[in-house]
Amino acid sequence: MQWRALVLGLLLLRLGLHGALWLVFGLGPSMGFYQRFPLSFGFQRLMGPDGPSPTAPGPADPPGGPAGPSWLQPPGPGAAAAGRRRAPRRPRPGVCGPAHWGDVLGGRGRGPDEYERRYSGAFPPQLRAQMRDLARGMFVFGYDNYMAHAFPQDELNPIDCGGRGPDRGDPSNLNINDVLGNYSLTLVDALDTLAIMGNSSEFQKAVKLVINTVSFDKDSTVQVFEATIRVLGSLLSAHRIITDSKQPFGDMTIKDYDNELLHMAHDLAVRLLPAFENTKTGIPYPRVNLKTGVPPDSNNETCTAGAGSLLVEFGMLSRLLGDSTFEWVARRAVKALWSLRSSGTGLLGNVVNIQTGHWVGKQSGLGAGLDSFYEYLLKSYILFGEKEDLDMFNAAYHSIQSYLRRGREACNEGEGDPPLYVNVDMFSGRLMNTWMDSLQAFFPGLQVLIGDVEDAICLHAFYYAIWKRYGALPERYNWQLQAPDVFFYPLRPELVESTYLLYQATKNPFYLHVGMDILQSLEKYTKVKCGYATLHHVIDKSKEDRMESFFLSETCKYLYLLFDEENPVHKSGTRYMFTTEGHVVSVDRHLREAPWKEFFPDERGRAARSSLRRPAAPDLKVINSSSNCNRVPDERRYSLPLKSVYMRQIDQMVGLI
Repeated sequence: MQWRALVLGLLLLRLGLHGALWLVFGLGPSMGFYQRFPLSFGFQRLMGPDGPSPTAPGPADPPGGPAGPSWLQPPGPGAAAAGRRRAPRRPRPGVCGPAHWGDVLGGRGRGPDEYERRYSGAFPPQLRAQMRDLARGMFVFGYDNYMAHAFPQDELNPIDCGGRGPDRGDPSNLNINDVLGNYSLTLVDALDTLAIMGNSSEFQKAVKLVINTVSFDKDSTVQVFEATIRVLGSLLSAHRIITDSKQPFGDMTIKDYDNELLHMAHDLAVRLLPAFENTKTGIPYPRVNLKTGVPPDSNNETCTAGAGSLLVEFGMLSRLLGDSTFEWVARRAVKALWSLRSSGTGLLGNVVNIQTGHWVGKQSGLGAGLDSFYEYLLKSYILFGEKEDLDMFNAAYHSIQSYLRRGREACNEGEGDPPLYVNVDMFSGRLMNTWMDSLQAFFPGLQVLIGDVEDAICLHAFYYAIWKRYGALPERYNWQLQAPDVFFYPLRPELVESTYLLYQATKNPFYLHVGMDILQSLEKYTKVKCGYATLHHVIDKSKEDRMESFFLSETCKYLYLLFDEENPVHKSGTRYMFTTEGHVVSVDRHLREAPWKEFFPDERGRAARSSLRRPAAPDLKVINSSSNCNRVPDERRYSLPLKSVYMRQIDQMVGLI
């Protein structure tokens, strides 16, 4: 009997040892996620659907294992590949095909795990309606308090229940003065959100108020980019809603409307035009005084996104007016920036001197300083059908995939670190730092528009994991330290935007759960007496007394649309696109015609009339239309978009587990 007891004891000891190892390396707190343990149950040696992945070091691993996370390694096979192109991953054709979703997800025969229990299955219609009403209520609460306590000033101070305008006492306060122009910014920026929510009476009232009270004849120095995307874009969007013969959102017409919003947009754009004058490169000055033009002490340095993200709004204005001036200056700026890209990597930097064309900031990434430049290359093509815009975007996306993307090759299969886009030197492609900023959360939504949904799923999951940890997105997060570098969250919409677009692409209820998490966090941590406040610190949840206009124009709008399946944006025969400020724009043939090309030769001296043929609007795959995804099989719709083993890996990497 003693030998039986001895065997039983050894067996129990072995089981206990295995259990301890499993707890330490499988479920315990992060021990440096870039370390790879030679254990089949470690998170870095992941099991694929066909069994465990091999544990031998890969070709990129030095003897003894890798030196750090793949995100720290240069692109390509090993450190010697620094600066060498690798072939970009080809986006899947279409966004609804079932082939790349794999097998049964998650539990690997052990039954549903915590991720499947929380996120899988249908999202009840009653809960969806509740979340839609909560999003509408969030907008109404912020909007009503702005009108009651802040209008006609630019922004609402939601804690003190007051208004905010330009900082006249400190012209160097660019955080305020770049945005606020003393032109009732929040009201103007929110116009099309009122229409999308079907509030025709308030939309009509707000439009009349803007026409009667807002003027751009102001001694205000504003950033050209902010004035363009927030004000010019909103005026054009509202004008198009009013004059749309189909009126999909309800009766949004204005009695005796005489194109006043279009005339206001023209007036504002004319006041912004001096920014494009007297620059040797054609890249505009970053700021302009609405009354006097470019200030004499104006900075000659501008960011790529600020100078190169004007084409959608300026192009719309040109095509609505039949005046090529505005599109021409915006397109010239884009081409000038494009000509300055690195000949070796194809990448652009984030700050440039507008007179010399010298790159002051050589960081290339997807966040602040570059984000909307890439976005508008694609959206300009969608809106106007100019092939050169698509060619630039495709080349830029190739460079991004070659030099910025790190991690395993596939999002939803294989081993290694999850895909991530890092900041690199534009000339060498070498890693510059180990942080990512919250603006980069827009990129999964852009990937949805081109059909690269698999990559979008992974990057979105990373940002969502950070949100789950803090109940908000810190402005800058250091993925190596697993901690924020910059702690504030100003109610930004980028993660919500990508969540909305991924739901439209996949119809997976997972993204409704994500939206519900975001809604509840905003209600819990940012709601104050008279609106919603910026989080000063995402950890201690202290607040700043500011509600930026994009909270109403974007954050609330995307949350509402996420849960409003029957919205005309999704059901109307007219297809829609959103600007970088979230303003809705109908994609139709009218904006794809440039009448001045009939009278002026193109750059090669040939009559442009012969090249006027453009893809018709119905040929575009605009992802906002739910009809694009009717082929998604139900069994895929109600599975996790990212296998639970990979979701758990990402949660560990941001310190959640």
